[in-house]
Amino acid sequence: MDAKFLATKNEILRGIVGSTAHGTGLDGQEDRDEMGICIEPASYVCGLEKFEHYIFRTQPEGVRSGPGDLDLTVYSLRKFCALASRGNPSVIMLLWLPSYITQTKAGKRLVEMRNAFITRDAGWAYLGYLTSQRMGLTGERSKKVARPELVEQYGYDTKYAMHALRLGLQGIEYLTEFNISIPVKEPARTILRDVRSGKMPLSDVLSLISETEAQLRIITEQCSRTIDREAINFFMVEEHKHHWNMTRFDHR
Repeated sequence: MDAKFLATKNEILRGIVGSTAHGTGLDGQEDRDEMGICIEPASYVCGLEKFEHYIFRTQPEGVRSGPGDLDLTVYSLRKFCALASRGNPSVIMLLWLPSYITQTKAGKRLVEMRNAFITRDAGWAYLGYLTSQRMGLTGERSKKVARPELVEQYGYDTKYAMHALRLGLQGIEYLTEFNISIPVKEPARTILRDVRSGKMPLSDVLSLISETEAQLRIITEQCSRTIDREAINFFMVEEHKHHWNMTRFDHR
């Protein structure tokens, strides 16, 4: 079965993610990031077929997306839940959006049980991304410069730095308030936009990132929260069975 057909025909949830959703993008300069979830046909779960995700990009592979370009990723429900259970920051935000492009009954139920995915592991995941990006900014870790025009203009990749700080701030909110505010709450959103716009020198940005990183590490070490594995497993099994029953004539 064609991957695009499989993903779109069986889609249960889809929304706008990335800088646009976070409220940290600059007007007229951002691409459009979308993420979705689909339920695989039975032959892809019980048989020899295989599907983990479908990716579509307006631009060809290796070419940076520009303003208005679409970057879409649709995960299988199994792949999504596996990533979310490990606290993957890029994935879990889909469950906290204020609105959706697509939301079936199954998608609505998944959003309603988002607290089942809250885990201490998310703190370590946020920290992993944050630390890696901080080291890229300081030169402790080699980093391929994706936006040389920003480095030339401001002395550092302001968008990369903004994402690093955002990860820390959202990780702290997630493990202390069990929530991800989308868009990012004020005054954090203005600070992030100032970083993105190059209004802050790199030294000040690195100080903010380091302070946030240290705070998130302490919170993560003190957190004992784990996923509700039983609830997640029950949801996945029941939704797969229901979906296959509803579409059995389409996927024989």
